Amino acid sequence: MMERSAPRGTRTGFTTGACSAAAARAAVIGLVTGLVPERVECLLPNGDVVTFAVNDGRCDGQSAHAMVIKDAGDDPDCTDKAHLTADVRLLPDQPGQVLLTGGEGVGIVTMQGLGLTVGLHAINPVPRRNIEANVRAVGAALLDEAGLEVRISVPQGEEMAKKTTNARLGILGGISILGTTGIVKPYSTAAYRASVVQGVHVAGTLGHGVVVLTTGGRTEKFVMEELPHLPEAAFVQMGDFLRYAMGAAVKAGLKQVVIGGMVGKLTKIAQGETITHAGRADVNTGLLADLAVELGAPPEVCDDIRQAKTARYAGERMDALGLGQAFHTALAQRVVQTLRERYPDQFELKVLVCDFDGRKIAESS
Repeated sequence: MMERSAPRGTRTGFTTGACSAAAARAAVIGLVTGLVPERVECLLPNGDVVTFAVNDGRCDGQSAHAMVIKDAGDDPDCTDKAHLTADVRLLPDQPGQVLLTGGEGVGIVTMQGLGLTVGLHAINPVPRRNIEANVRAVGAALLDEAGLEVRISVPQGEEMAKKTTNARLGILGGISILGTTGIVKPYSTAAYRASVVQGVHVAGTLGHGVVVLTTGGRTEKFVMEELPHLPEAAFVQMGDFLRYAMGAAVKAGLKQVVIGGMVGKLTKIAQGETITHAGRADVNTGLLADLAVELGAPPEVCDDIRQAKTARYAGERMDALGLGQAFHTALAQRVVQTLRERYPDQFELKVLVCDFDGRKIAESS
């Protein structure tokens, strides 16, 4: 019996991180068995196990090479069809160690404020852990005797990065290895917008009178833990589509809207953006500098924040001064103020702020 294909515009894909983990796993299998497989099962960060096709497999006993071609599903992602490539080699003098590094086409971090180490390749923490987990799962016997160096590269990465905001954020020379779940949802499609509106309307039928809007999986997990009395259907991942979610909340007659987010997207909302996609507008770090001034931060810190390219940098500088909670509370208040002007007296508003590990920092209502 033929499987029914997903409706156009809704097909999910896989992140650069998931494809990198699959390539690394295949290469390590090659070192263990002498043959890089043509297909490999890979554990994703969200717990799913997915089979990936493997290309260019080769090994010589001391090193192995494998490549996975990214399929972004129906997300119009400039890294679709990228060749996520893993080169693994034995480190005889470092038993038990897995050393992960980047190669051609993976960007180098040159600025603070991204939660990544300046000077290293832009491989985000969740993919980094996921790649290592997959390597250790199949390479345990090797690791008893030696270490493994895993180098991730993307031959087309430097060219692809020109279509991203990486250079503006200080990631130079290539793309980033990203993904908190391993799955790419088609956030930028009409189908996803429609699913957001549908989700808000479903929340409006529950009788609780509240919808909780989040910008992604991490923030949704955070607010679910904060609001355990609400049913799962009250929570809607709006992605970048605040405008559509809020319009649906008005139409559904909801009494309360809760927004859960992190500093970057919340800054976009505070400055009046209703579509918060990275490509639509820059983060207004001047707004964040003004908040820092109001909280009494030293002038040089406020100037640094004003000149920065990321909202995260502002949060880190204010944290270092012991003003992190006050700063994020002020930002949440500004979000409420901005949305109140746009949607006067239509519902009660509450904003919950978490850090990049999903821990609560602040709230405002």
